[in-house]
Amino acid sequence: MKQGYTERDYQARRLDIGVDRPFEEFRRQYEQAVPRYDAAAFDALVARDAPWDDVLALMRERAPHDFLIYWSSGELRPMMSLAGDAGNAVEYLMGNHTIAEKMYRHDPRAILYAPLRTVIGDVPDGGVRFVIEQPSCTFGSFGLDAIHEVGLQLDREVAALLAHLELPVPEGLSS
Repeated sequence: MKQGYTERDYQARRLDIGVDRPFEEFRRQYEQAVPRYDAAAFDALVARDAPWDDVLALMRERAPHDFLIYWSSGELRPMMSLAGDAGNAVEYLMGNHTIAEKMYRHDPRAILYAPLRTVIGDVPDGGVRFVIEQPSCTFGSFGLDAIHEVGLQLDREVAALLAHLELPVPEGLSS
């Protein structure tokens, strides 16, 4: 392969959604709706060279709203309070590797944006916000219809999660 690089500009769409509950209450609800990834359960499938149908079944069982939390920053307030900051924020990597595979097969570089980054945080004027970038924008930047279609599927999955969490669903996310 020839050395070099390519560039692709694209427009991201950050969805910044107001939450009508206290930070800790919403955080608990989010983490119940989006459970933590159980590495041991999925590693066991790899260890026994399980068929993909077993991976799909385990994901359906473990991710009731189609997403798992793969990583979390934990509570950032203790560290940031050392600088005098009082706000709460937690960052997550939320995803579904069985959906990501639908992009990976076309271009493994799509994994750059999977899992999805989300944040639950306080805002300076009061209140709590849930923030995520619209998946179809980032995945659409690859210029492949098959990957963009999965991004649109993820838009719908995020819309369903927001509805489950009783949050407003931004226009254009579920259409």
